[in-house]
Amino acid sequence: MSPWIFLLTMLGGGIGAASRFVVDGLVMRHVHNGYPWGTSVINTSGSLILGFLTGLADSSILNSSWMFVLGVGMMGGYTTFSTAIVDTVHLLQKRSYGWALANAAGMLVAGIVAAFIGLGLGRLF
Repeated sequence: MSPWIFLLTMLGGGIGAASRFVVDGLVMRHVHNGYPWGTSVINTSGSLILGFLTGLADSSILNSSWMFVLGVGMMGGYTTFSTAIVDTVHLLQKRSYGWALANAAGMLVAGIVAAFIGLGLGRLF
């Protein structure tokens, strides 16, 4: 890997993390029902975008270096599996078992569906 790709990947990770902070804040400012909607929106949209990028790479529109920068860097910084797990644990601690199950299972299903849609869209190009 070239030093430039490494630096761009680090920059992408920072942009992704900052984007996650903004999106989570915007979502949670409008929803106050105890469910971690911000994390759900972030991980689902990140799965969609990563699927789309993968589809573009499969179609040879996006080269492997840019796939690394945008996929590993930016989407790696944006999405947050660990926060989703901690959110699920917090819901369990609050005895919100329905929300905990919805969060754990829903995040997995929504992520897979979003990635599948993104992959299909990316391959259309």
